[in-house]
Amino acid sequence: MDILYRFILYIHVSSAVLSIGPFVVLIPIVKKLRTADSEVKRAYIEIFRSAVRLVKHAGHVLVGSGALLIYMGHWTWKTSWIVATLAVMLGSAFFLARAFTPTIRKFHEPEQNQVILIKRLTWSTWLYLILLMFMLWFMVAKPVLW
Repeated sequence: MDILYRFILYIHVSSAVLSIGPFVVLIPIVKKLRTADSEVKRAYIEIFRSAVRLVKHAGHVLVGSGALLIYMGHWTWKTSWIVATLAVMLGSAFFLARAFTPTIRKFHEPEQNQVILIKRLTWSTWLYLILLMFMLWFMVAKPVLW
């Protein structure tokens, strides 16, 4: 394994950590949203916004470095675990775009029901974390699915 491949692999793993880690931190924050006053709630929402932005950018690095690893390595685009990872990734990218940003924006609208928005954020956080863990399992276990 040459040094460039190892470096790209390191970047890939690091970006995977940056794609998953913020959502683990958001779980206790979303619980605190339920009882927070409006000023603290705004701070928590800003943490959510920043975390989603970080995850999006880390995801771009993750995809780019993954493509380079496939190109440089012995895996092909038709390998079952790569196809499965890509399928889950496409679904999670669509989900990420629809689940968080529109909900976070609604927190600033006074007529919105904050309890429903918090429930949506809680559900979205858990679901997205589960999707990320599936992708992580595919990349680490490399199961032969077909």
